[in-house]
Amino acid sequence: MSWASGGCRSLFTVTELVVEQIGAPMGAKVLGLDIRDVDDTTFSQLEAMFLRYHVLVFPQQDLTPEDHKSFARRWGELMPFPYGGLSEHPEIIVLQNRGKVQDVNQHWHSDMTYETCPPKLTMLYCLEAPDLGGETAFANQHLAFTELSEGLKTTLAEISALHTAEDLAALYGADPQTAPRAEHPVIRSHDQTGNEALYVCGAFTRRFANWTRSESGPLLKFLFEHSTRPEFQVRHQWSPGDLVLWDNRSVLHFAVHDHGEKQRLIHRLQVLGPAPV
Repeated sequence: MSWASGGCRSLFTVTELVVEQIGAPMGAKVLGLDIRDVDDTTFSQLEAMFLRYHVLVFPQQDLTPEDHKSFARRWGELMPFPYGGLSEHPEIIVLQNRGKVQDVNQHWHSDMTYETCPPKLTMLYCLEAPDLGGETAFANQHLAFTELSEGLKTTLAEISALHTAEDLAALYGADPQTAPRAEHPVIRSHDQTGNEALYVCGAFTRRFANWTRSESGPLLKFLFEHSTRPEFQVRHQWSPGDLVLWDNRSVLHFAVHDHGEKQRLIHRLQVLGPAPV
């Protein structure tokens, strides 16, 4: 590995890969790589980078839905979204600007935590993007865990939380009573690295197991605010052709809707992960 100056961000090479670190909390941009042509050696390097940086950006891709799915399958089994996808590609859902009021992603979350086995990663491919705005923000939950007091870490290690898709189901016109629900530990150990992360989110976490909602509320409010502190965050400004993947075991994300009526069109899919432990 060699290092070179890249303005206020570091550029480095990993064998043939040229990589730009996005920010101090996490994230790396892989430059000049066509993800349709990745051999096993390069893919092993990408896997190691993913575990280190949690968010990877691949600019200037030219992908069909089949290309998108093919690269995602390198990482594991594709996981469909419970509320529909493209008719010919049911694993892919379309994220587009339906107006700020109808935007369902304006909250901090890890994808699909209401499932018993949530996705380990999400992969977005950008087709259209505004010149300014429409960023996606990410927050590093390993850092969020590290910055908790030892006393609170000990307390949270004994607690699980209930996650539900009730609100999401209502937005999609489905019956909230039949929405998926799951219970997960509040402190999650990463199944590949063993690193611990805070694992709650305002979008889907409703209460602690064996606690009432009123009892859970104050501590959850603190954790939601703590988990997204500015020093844990980076943002990605989208351009057409960007492919971005992030680790749902390590990261929360938030789709920022500050671009008015300008189009932001993205294809999303996710890869199945293990049950959190």
